Amino acid sequence: MAVKNYFRIMLGRKSRYADECRKGNFIGVDFEINIDLKGKLPDNWRLFNQEFIPIYLKNHPDKTKVSAGLACGALWTVAKFLNKGDIVLCPNGTGSYLVGEVIEDYSYHPGEVLPHRRAVRWYPNLIERTALSQALQYSTGSIGTVSNITKFADEIEKLISGNTSPTIVSTDDTVEDPSTFALEEHLEEFLIQNWKQTEFGKKYDVYEEDGELVGQQYPSDTGPIDILAISKDKKELLVVELKRGRASDHVVGQVQRYMGYVQQELAEEGQSVKGVIVALEDDIRIRRALSVAPNIEFYRYQVSFKLYKSDMNNAGKKK
Repeated sequence: MAVKNYFRIMLGRKSRYADECRKGNFIGVDFEINIDLKGKLPDNWRLFNQEFIPIYLKNHPDKTKVSAGLACGALWTVAKFLNKGDIVLCPNGTGSYLVGEVIEDYSYHPGEVLPHRRAVRWYPNLIERTALSQALQYSTGSIGTVSNITKFADEIEKLISGNTSPTIVSTDDTVEDPSTFALEEHLEEFLIQNWKQTEFGKKYDVYEEDGELVGQQYPSDTGPIDILAISKDKKELLVVELKRGRASDHVVGQVQRYMGYVQQELAEEGQSVKGVIVALEDDIRIRRALSVAPNIEFYRYQVSFKLYKSDMNNAGKKK
């Protein structure tokens, strides 16, 4: 029995085609690749990208390899990776999500909006964004056409069945330091939102295309890159890997794999690639590993939690 997966799918920029998709019972993507993809969808998305990235760049000479990789990856995911029975959440542009089940294989509809399509059966009720847990809101709000949200399967199924109470995920009934808990749970989103105020923001920008961030959870052939950034002079790409708590030496190899992908598949001529690990703590093993990886830096994050006595305490006292 196939495993059911869950995806957030954008139906056009700013959900502009959501109503048309709802009425027509389909989801789809475009990217101006005007080719019927039947028979052209290998099981490995990297093989698909190798063939179609040059086509995309030919149609969009102003775009970068980063943008092309993201577009072709999303196209392959919708056309090939989604299985019958998978669940899709699609923003409708008004603060709610259409929810549907994929019911047919890929089909091509030339001359129509979002021509690379999958038929879906829409559920009768919408899901309000406010009903989602904060973690799921962050994941469904991430930039990009397609986002895999399967790790929230239990919560999504509860929402579909009518239980709209936000889910709070914790491994313990008590939280010793609420500020640490909140930041570690949403470390990636916190860093994205506060990027300009961090040390990284002085030299790098999170990767953008057409004014939209595309560098968050950027797909690679060894897993998603937490953050992909580019130097302000466009000469260096930065791979950022985030680890809640203590980082092990295994993360060095993980970052090197991501850097290799970026260097080989995304970097333009003359661009270099650098890596950064962000974690709460390190140890002797990771310091040894990093000592022979000069193009990877390590940063620790720190949480401050302070209480200030309010002036209200002295409001009724005479001077």
